Amino acid sequence: MNSPAEAAPHAGRAPYRFALVGAAGFVAPRHMKAVKDTGNVLAAAFDPNDSVGVIDSYFPDADFFTEFERFDRHVDKLRRKNRKVDFVSICSPNYLHDAHIRFALRNQAHAICEKPLVLNPWNVEALAEIEAETGSRIYNILQLRLHPAIAALKDQIARADSAVHDVDIAYITSRGHWYQSSWKGDLAKSGGIATNIGVHFFDMLCWVFGAVGSSVVHLNRADCAAGFLQLQKARVRWFLSINAGHLPEAQRDRAQRTYRSITVGGREIEFSEGFADLHTESYRHILSGAGFGLGEARTAVDAVYRIRSEKESPLSGDYHPFCRLART
Repeated sequence: MNSPAEAAPHAGRAPYRFALVGAAGFVAPRHMKAVKDTGNVLAAAFDPNDSVGVIDSYFPDADFFTEFERFDRHVDKLRRKNRKVDFVSICSPNYLHDAHIRFALRNQAHAICEKPLVLNPWNVEALAEIEAETGSRIYNILQLRLHPAIAALKDQIARADSAVHDVDIAYITSRGHWYQSSWKGDLAKSGGIATNIGVHFFDMLCWVFGAVGSSVVHLNRADCAAGFLQLQKARVRWFLSINAGHLPEAQRDRAQRTYRSITVGGREIEFSEGFADLHTESYRHILSGAGFGLGEARTAVDAVYRIRSEKESPLSGDYHPFCRLART
């Protein structure tokens, strides 16, 4: 594939110029930091919410807009004045990713989009057509693939030949009442719990253990989801929740609001450290001419769409033990 430098009209004239959609979002500062740490410039940013003072810590001279129409006009004017943005970083709500990726490509920019890339598999197919028409590239932030502990696990599994591993994964990240009142609590906008907080785990699982064979969903609720995945090299019991009541007793006793655990064959995979700079590493990966494109992004989109579409099954066979707590 062409690298961004080869694809961009100003090849070899770094720094690259970025625009950012969703500047007030939780993950946006990681993208601002990544742009700065890679020696590039944020030219313009947009968010309907104007609580974006964090921009001053990175790019105080960036133009900012609270109306998308004015932001769109500004980016278009920059392009016409030969000052086009090279990349659009997308941190908007999940259901808007597709539209904002299209906006980037219409403006002859590459798109760097947060997870999930889109909510539905057919959206990936449509974006592939636009990518081919424009020559611009679409990249998805799949940062767990760059985590040293996860990369080491992938190598270990690859050396294990045809062995099928028993995997348990639990992720509980407590959220307050605001969550259900926001777009994140709207299934049509976020894709639900499995998509909104679980998509990067499903991408990681498929990257390490291979394609999904069968899938069973034991819980599919507003505050939690759980199920079983048969992968090429793993039997996976998974549990995801935003409900603090689902935290193990040890975490509650220490007033911790997050719990993350992955075990393979009963052995805990320690990956709680090393998250801080993964977005910067993702940007370096993209700017080096690599990056994870539509083909890589499709794996997780397919997995979470399948989970979202399934009905709850009874608690029988292989199910995560936390399901018992969640159903009481």
